[in-house]
Amino acid sequence: SPAAGARHRRARRSAASPVCPVELSMQIHCRVRELLQVVMHAEIASETDRFNLEDIAGVVADKLVRRHPHVFGESDASDTEAVLKQWDAIKRQEKGNQPVAYLKGVGEGLPALMTANKLQKKAAKVGFDWPDVASVLGKVREELAEVEEAMQSRDSAHVEEELGDLLFAVVNLARKHGMDAESLLVQGNNKFRARFDAMEMRLNEDGCSLDNANLERMDSVWNQIKAEDPSDTAT
Repeated sequence: SPAAGARHRRARRSAASPVCPVELSMQIHCRVRELLQVVMHAEIASETDRFNLEDIAGVVADKLVRRHPHVFGESDASDTEAVLKQWDAIKRQEKGNQPVAYLKGVGEGLPALMTANKLQKKAAKVGFDWPDVASVLGKVREELAEVEEAMQSRDSAHVEEELGDLLFAVVNLARKHGMDAESLLVQGNNKFRARFDAMEMRLNEDGCSLDNANLERMDSVWNQIKAEDPSDTAT
């Protein structure tokens, strides 16, 4: 109906949010692999008349309609938060009384930074979240202090644990800023690679190389490259 179509368009607009290109690529890659598995198993099952692709499509279509009452039903969920909460509630209802952990399956198959981001986002849906950026920044500082303390103990297992907590807190800080940690790290990697390449080229132009340049020389050239970078805002 026109009303359902209008709700569908509003829902798509309200659910739209900036997506990390790397995360999107990983998600598509995972989904394509899953689809190939579906096709293979459907073909095998159809040979013994158990089920086929049409049966699978019917189940998926039914679930799509059931989980999107704001599009196909009478739900008045009109923004991203409401739609996502409704989605989670419907999924929990579908599972009935079976005890299933709220975070079960979140981020499976994704890199660790993406998984951390997804875990934090889902926890935030039920109110388990830092109230503001300042609180998260305080947590980052707390975790950094704990890393330093662990390093003094010379307990490698303790250091690993605290470094993991620090990374998780930093992902939270990025999320509270509306940023994606995976994308930020990709940018950081690219910046480091570009500056290192520029440093190597500068050394070669001076008749030197990475093999015979000492740390002091490389650090000096690195700082020159950094100072010449117009995108660097650090003082």
